Amino acid sequence: HGAVLDAGCGSGYFSKFFVNEGRKVFSLDYSDEALKMTETMTEGRTEGVRADLLRDDLDQVLKGHTVNVIFSDGLFEHFEAFSQDVIMANFKKVLDEGGYVVTFVPNFFSPWQLIRPLFMPGIYEKPFILSNLIDLHSRNGLKIVKSGGINVLPFRCSPEFLGPVFGMLLYVIARKENG
Repeated sequence: HGAVLDAGCGSGYFSKFFVNEGRKVFSLDYSDEALKMTETMTEGRTEGVRADLLRDDLDQVLKGHTVNVIFSDGLFEHFEAFSQDVIMANFKKVLDEGGYVVTFVPNFFSPWQLIRPLFMPGIYEKPFILSNLIDLHSRNGLKIVKSGGINVLPFRCSPEFLGPVFGMLLYVIARKENG
C-alpha cells in the first residue's frame, strides 16, 4: 500500500476515498479553496499540497517522497497537449517504478457535452476521445493496463460496450515500467 497523489483534488472526494482505504495521500491542487475543501472532507487526514503542475517540480514539492498511484479526475481536459505532456513528465518524477497513473477525463462523444456549457459556463475543457487519452499515456512512456469508459445510462439498460463510445467519462490505467 504505497502513497497516492490525488492530482487536482478539487473537493477532496477521491482523497477521502484513498485515505479511508488506509493510504497515505497527498492532495494536490493549485486552488487554496480546493485544498480547504479537501482538508474538511478528509478531516485533515491527507497532506495538502499547493502546486502548479506546469511550473512546480513535483519532486521538490513532495520533498523527495514518491507515490505508488497518481490519480486524476477532471484535470487533463483543461490543458493543451503540450501542457499535458509537461504534467505527465512531472508525474513520472514522483511515481514509483511499477506505480500506476489512473486518469479520468470527459468523453468528447458523451451526450453530456451537448449541455455541459449550460451548467459550466466559461470553464475551458477539451474533452477526449479514447485513442487520444491512450496516446497521452503511451507517448509518455507508460504501459496501458486498462482503458475504457463509464456509461451515463442507468446500469440495467447500459450495455458495457457503449462506455468507451458514449460514456460520460473515459479512463486509462497505465503503469510505469523499467526502461
